[in-house]
Amino acid sequence: MAEHETIAKIRRVSAAALEYAELLLSEWLPEGKRQGSEWQARNTVRGDRHAGSFGVSLANGKWNDFADSDARGGDLVSLLCYLRSYRRQVDAAMEIDARLGLGVFRSSRSGMPAPSSPVLDAAAIEAFDTRQKAMEQEQARNREAAAERAKRYWDSAKRASAHHPYLIAKRLPVYNLRQSGRGWLMVPLYAEGEMVNLQWIMPNGRKRFLKGGRVTGAYSLIGDLIPGGRLFVCEGWATGATLHRLTGDPVACAMNAGNLEAVALYMKRALNGSLELVIAGDDDRHTEGNPGKKMANDAAVAAGALVLYPKWPEGAPEDATDFNDLYCWHRQRIDGERRRDRQQSGQSPEEHRKPHARQKKGTGKAGGTGQTGGAQ
Repeated sequence: MAEHETIAKIRRVSAAALEYAELLLSEWLPEGKRQGSEWQARNTVRGDRHAGSFGVSLANGKWNDFADSDARGGDLVSLLCYLRSYRRQVDAAMEIDARLGLGVFRSSRSGMPAPSSPVLDAAAIEAFDTRQKAMEQEQARNREAAAERAKRYWDSAKRASAHHPYLIAKRLPVYNLRQSGRGWLMVPLYAEGEMVNLQWIMPNGRKRFLKGGRVTGAYSLIGDLIPGGRLFVCEGWATGATLHRLTGDPVACAMNAGNLEAVALYMKRALNGSLELVIAGDDDRHTEGNPGKKMANDAAVAAGALVLYPKWPEGAPEDATDFNDLYCWHRQRIDGERRRDRQQSGQSPEEHRKPHARQKKGTGKAGGTGQTGGAQ
């Protein structure tokens, strides 16, 4: 099929799909519901646990996720392509074509009546093209402006405090973070060697990107890339910092599950196989479809990488999903055991940590000219 013919058919399917928008969305995003002229749902690609930021217009098919400026599009074909992680929009268009029985790509036996308005309407196709072009131009402008803001914020910020509430809660060092004057952490995001965005992390753990900034294909790197070594690709910064702390290996943090594949493929191309790639996925074991594992597996297959998940020992908290959750739980257990040891020995926390000096024979006093020992 010629390229121009394929594009024309995708446009026809896109225009026709609007007539059945609510039906299609109820199937693709069954946990969502209609709110006025929008379908609001949970973004299953990012592994959201609750609905809120993800919306689809029932009037024109435009969709976006306010928590991810790259998760947006101008029609239902691009939405299905995003939700299914299709590599080509034509695959999404063919699925819609078959579901609705349009017969644009091939005849269907679904039995669903054809749309009441002609799917070949030239005005509808022209309007679709105009919307798409305008959105692409707007996205390019927004990305450029966000990248400039990111660099400006970053240059004016100071190194993050090791006592920041988020770092204390996650039991992690500062690594590559900076901090704003109001106490928000900055996670730098790069693409093709240029800073393109920031992720803000507030003291209460809430996160957000710069409005309009690039997310897809962008990453935050912790550690140095050394040929012959290993590179982890994971979701969030805390997971990446945990992996780096425990292994010493560099980590590219993709920020969300839907971005793992794009980052892994970029790293594979950029590094030309000089490092072993390992996708360190989240285990969303209590979320339907386990999007963390699914997206990590897809990324590993696409990039020819290994894949790794947390292993949950007996007693691990049920709401734990990633390597930082596992690490924090393990550290809490160790701290609890140390507290019990101190209580049993009658030591205060300060005495337990303080080095003890050996006493000089016959004096009953530590130090003097006698030999002293190190920490016990």
